[in-house]
Amino acid sequence: MKITVIIPTYNEIENIDSMLRAVRSAVPDAELLVVDDNSPDGTGQQAEKTAKEIGHVRVLHRPGKEGLGTAYRDAFKLVLDGDTDVIITMDADFSHDPQTIPLFLRAINNGAEIVVGSRYIKDGMSVNWPLHRLLLSKWGNRYTAFMLKIKVRDCTTGFRGYTARSMRKIEILKTISQGYAFASETLFRASMRGEKQIVEVPIIFHDRKYGKSKMNSKIIRESMLLVTRWGIALRTGIGRKHLPR
Repeated sequence: MKITVIIPTYNEIENIDSMLRAVRSAVPDAELLVVDDNSPDGTGQQAEKTAKEIGHVRVLHRPGKEGLGTAYRDAFKLVLDGDTDVIITMDADFSHDPQTIPLFLRAINNGAEIVVGSRYIKDGMSVNWPLHRLLLSKWGNRYTAFMLKIKVRDCTTGFRGYTARSMRKIEILKTISQGYAFASETLFRASMRGEKQIVEVPIIFHDRKYGKSKMNSKIIRESMLLVTRWGIALRTGIGRKHLPR
């Protein structure tokens, strides 16, 4: 089973070296694909340096910051053109623990096509979050699941495992989200295409120690607007042309 781990980056100079080494330790045989949006702090260059030391790391240098969704589409295009069997997606800031990846692979070996790292099932959690942030995240995920009719508790997490065949089935390259709504749209497409083998695995989400979070209120609003538009189209037929195809 050939595994590729996709790690999008923008200004992660404090994290990228140790992250790549941690992923290599967790899944020694995996290929690592860093997708860097021309980080001004030199993240891409550091990734190249680490790649020479640990091997089996490819760095995709993009011209600028174009959104998380577009980064993932560029990465999936490269990966799906090859012979990868399983794709792992994760953040570069250690909010996602590389040591959890083997649990994802075990679930896939047991028949899952999509594995979602979930903060909102038994044994999953977010560490040291203020109450208002936790409530907002839980509400956003419940709203997304309700509007899109997705039977997943954590729709917005980017820590995932996919089989390559499931991504080809849902035609991942036809997604339209530019930003963080990509995570929800992927599950929505899977649901609409009849994918049943979606499994949630508990994760412990840690806030970053280094660097600055990319999440802000604008990103949240954009994601919720897309989810609302899709949900209305799904339930009423109004604006059906905007549904993922």
